[in-house]
Amino acid sequence: MTLRVLLLGLAVFLLAAAPLESAPQGGTMQLTSSAFQDGGKIPARYAMPGAGGRNVSIPLGWTGAPKGTRSFALSIVDHHPVARRWVHWLVIDIPAGAGSLGEGASGRAMPAGAVELRNSFGSAGYGGPQPPGGSGSHPYVITVYALNTDRLSLGTNTGLSTFLGAIDGKVLAKATLTGYYEQ
Repeated sequence: MTLRVLLLGLAVFLLAAAPLESAPQGGTMQLTSSAFQDGGKIPARYAMPGAGGRNVSIPLGWTGAPKGTRSFALSIVDHHPVARRWVHWLVIDIPAGAGSLGEGASGRAMPAGAVELRNSFGSAGYGGPQPPGGSGSHPYVITVYALNTDRLSLGTNTGLSTFLGAIDGKVLAKATLTGYYEQ
């Protein structure tokens, strides 16, 4: 057997063994932004002032949530090796009837009942991109999770690991959107 055949077999095995937790039931959940396309550059206005922006939260919209969705949760995390999973926004308890967060919603126009948790900058709510100068392009992975529970009841100081632990086993579907920013 060649290495290519072995790798192909491994890829097929991994795809077949992938957890179904994130697979939507009855449709495909999608997350979009009117500010940029998936894989595109995040416009400067959404970055922190120290990175040339105004720290305006990104407009987001999602569709295709499966039946049984009782709430949504949201995360924006910088997965660049320098950033080490830097949290830019964690939101829980977004009502099931919500399908979007408007531009600049953080701290001002969140859906009733939604709770913004502390970001890695140390404040509750959205904190835009601010990668260290010269560290290259950073991927900001935005994920919306359709959950089978109304409330997560987490404190505002909850970190990413606790957030992910709290949604584990409650995710009916999820959708991601990745934007890039560099200084």
